[in-house]
Amino acid sequence: MNSSASVAVELTPERKLAGILAPLFALRTERDLGIGDVGALREFVDWAADAGFRVVQLLPINETGNDNSPYNAISSVALDPMTIDLHQMEDLAIDDLARLTAGTDLDILRGGPVAYPLVKSLKWTLLRRAYDCFQRNAFRKSNQRARAFRNFCVAQQGWLEPYAFFHVFMEENAGSERWDAWQEEHQTPYRARVWVSRQAPEKRRRVERELRFRRYVQWIAWTQWIEVRSHAESRGVALMGDVPFGVSYYSADVWAEPDVFDHRWSGGAPPEPLFTDDAFTQKWGQNWGVPLYRWSTMRKNGFAWWRQRVGRVRDIFHLFRIDHILGFYRIYGFPWRPQLNAEFLPLTRAEALERTGGELPRFHEHDDETPEGKAANRQHGEELLRILLEETGQHRLIGEDLGVVPDYVRPSLASLDIPGFKIPIWETNADGTLTKGEEYPRLSITTFGTHDHEPLRGYWDRRMAAIEAAESGDPKLAPSRDEAWRELRMLASWAGFEVPCITPFDDTVHERLLGALFAANSWLAVAMITDLFATSQRFNVPGAVSESNWSQRLAHTISDWRNDPELVARMQRIRKLIETNARI
Repeated sequence: MNSSASVAVELTPERKLAGILAPLFALRTERDLGIGDVGALREFVDWAADAGFRVVQLLPINETGNDNSPYNAISSVALDPMTIDLHQMEDLAIDDLARLTAGTDLDILRGGPVAYPLVKSLKWTLLRRAYDCFQRNAFRKSNQRARAFRNFCVAQQGWLEPYAFFHVFMEENAGSERWDAWQEEHQTPYRARVWVSRQAPEKRRRVERELRFRRYVQWIAWTQWIEVRSHAESRGVALMGDVPFGVSYYSADVWAEPDVFDHRWSGGAPPEPLFTDDAFTQKWGQNWGVPLYRWSTMRKNGFAWWRQRVGRVRDIFHLFRIDHILGFYRIYGFPWRPQLNAEFLPLTRAEALERTGGELPRFHEHDDETPEGKAANRQHGEELLRILLEETGQHRLIGEDLGVVPDYVRPSLASLDIPGFKIPIWETNADGTLTKGEEYPRLSITTFGTHDHEPLRGYWDRRMAAIEAAESGDPKLAPSRDEAWRELRMLASWAGFEVPCITPFDDTVHERLLGALFAANSWLAVAMITDLFATSQRFNVPGAVSESNWSQRLAHTISDWRNDPELVARMQRIRKLIETNARI
């Protein structure tokens, strides 16, 4: 499956590049089926290349579960079938596509946020129709496409078979990925296979058809993604993928390989006082629910699971962002699953100890309170990251090192030649001023924010609103006004201009901030698509359980961008900023 072509962009820190971060689901085209797909990505790559950008960064593209979070996938390798461009499927006739979508108001489906239940139902129906055609016209005739499919299944058997079986038993259990609530005879691969062997012949044949269907869908997805990688290379654009540190507890991986995961502990992050609207995070921390890894077990087989995961991502992406790279050094763990958070919220430490049999949330393997613990954590992280570097190659791995970062992590990443992140408002000097962009190390990525952060316009407008509210005469708002002025003036000073009075987020402010980002010394300067367009739209609010998370789409189609005179003029000005700062 390996793509033999090499990207036409020189991926070394000596050549500075500009990039765009855009969630794939948020991209719109005139013919998508309610969610961004590979066809949209192809259009986006062309638009980005024409605008002067040489890197396109995406969120994780593995298949999601019922919460639709790209950071909670049901497989560490399987691609999300919702990313398939159905218009480019050889096995799906135009007439079939038109007939099976006739009962759906596609204008409404395309016009709003991602309506996941409707989108998934429609696309799965179409994929099953395509599979039926493939079975009839290719598979049974054993033609060249059938052989290509069989070769894919053999080559990818290690992850593909457990994933396909996992889907079969999801179907047997009302579509739920929560394998610990499945029928008892389905809860382990061994029991599940025994159950299949005891079924009537027709039922076993249905299971085999379903397995082949799931393999087929992945074959189509991987084929399309490898093709879009080649297209990006032809346009001189590198694709940056996202590899989360964790994997969902309710995934094919945990179900199929339980021995390499610690089922007792759930990974997360330590308490954070700044989360004033989240009492649990303030008191106990963030309990993400991802299982911890049994590193000693993984070590015995040469970390095969991680090698497989990163190796497959390499087939599609040129650069790899490891989300929460701190987890390789140490990970904060909870001795209870997230479903019990509400029960633990009011408990004292003593009461929690009693409930858990003597354990409280803590770092694994070691804490960072002693020099010995720090040294052990650093050694552990470097051992694991060297494994990943063996799979990715030099200057391809990027570490998301945000949050509360131990003092040894960034020097450790630098020693491994792994770039970390520089978010201007978080990079401060001893005197409290913001570190200038020209002082950032070349081996770094700079951006105003990730998918979890408030967009630049929202950051600016919210503080200006606080200032205006205070200056309308309410003395109680004076402290918030002063803090808002301090933050805005620090950011403006970082970008080389002043804010002497109330200033709207106009084109001048926007482009001065972007210009400063592109002028930074960092190897990559990445703008989130909303920061590029100067909008306040958010794709995710961390900790919030909301249908708006992971479903917001950009207001217009990519072809509309090319026909919008105001946006065309804006992008011409931004391209000049990129060129001025030698990022093209």
